[in-house]
Amino acid sequence: MQVPNHVPLATATRGGYPELVHIGSIAVVESAGKLIASLGDPESLNFTRSSLKPLQALAFVRDGGMERFGFDSQQLALMCASHNGEAIHVATAARMLAVINASEADLHCGCHTPYYYQSTGAKPPPGMRWSALCHNCSGKHSGFLALARLHGEPLTSYLDPDAPTQQRVRTAVQGFAPGVALPLGIDGCSAPNYALPLTRLAQAFAQLAAGSTPELAALAYAMRRHPDLVSGAGRVDLALMQTAPGDWVSKVGADGVQAIGIASRGIGIAIRVADGNARALHAVTVEVLQQLGLLDDPGATPLAPFARPQIKNYRGTVTGRVESLFKLPAIGR
Repeated sequence: MQVPNHVPLATATRGGYPELVHIGSIAVVESAGKLIASLGDPESLNFTRSSLKPLQALAFVRDGGMERFGFDSQQLALMCASHNGEAIHVATAARMLAVINASEADLHCGCHTPYYYQSTGAKPPPGMRWSALCHNCSGKHSGFLALARLHGEPLTSYLDPDAPTQQRVRTAVQGFAPGVALPLGIDGCSAPNYALPLTRLAQAFAQLAAGSTPELAALAYAMRRHPDLVSGAGRVDLALMQTAPGDWVSKVGADGVQAIGIASRGIGIAIRVADGNARALHAVTVEVLQQLGLLDDPGATPLAPFARPQIKNYRGTVTGRVESLFKLPAIGR
């Protein structure tokens, strides 16, 4: 097992002194594949987690699924989403299932308390039970079911890595990483997930943002048009795409992964914070954007809560904050 050569990216302070150190790696890549800035181990393999979702939806778009089922950009955005389980998310997933003659029982993603409560600080209603439609990946899974239905394949085995549905998804992902073995793991929602070098993930998002193919253009359009469906209230992907509407395409992944495509600069960014700490990931992401000259004052944008976030205890007392530690060295264009 090869452990990536990550470097310190951020620290969490207490009383003004460093307490926790978050290590990781960063890659900034042009759409043609040239690495223009990096830190740590940009070629290291990292499981992409939910940052892979736009690429996982690509097979459905390529195979004509949008036209076959009459899906619109809302449904496509939800296929790329790690959503909050808000009413619009649940309703959109339910409509997708109805169109393909499937039901909530066909979703094999499991269920959890909607992210809405965590991201907004609201309290869930006592005794509430959640359906699979509320799972943050229900849109992706509805897209997998639609891909299976499109090709007349069984819905029951749609998550099997060897099933035709997942083989089509793997082939689409492999197209962004020719020659890479694509290590396979099972994601939190039980779907197959793949590890990619950060450089390849960044390049894929550069191509997504640029709309390098008609299918990628459709995915980028859906995500930019409906960032609220891609994430939801209080979430970083919504804040990123609201900060540069029509330009940035963003997708976070669990356990410290962030991918962003910047159409106006023709670049993609992939970040990994190795311990999976979300507040450190968000602070690093904002700092990367500032160091690349893409963001002047985050305090004047929707990204304000994610830049140098305060750390509070259970009484609400500020005990520290997250500070970035790195200077991103440019490799050159």
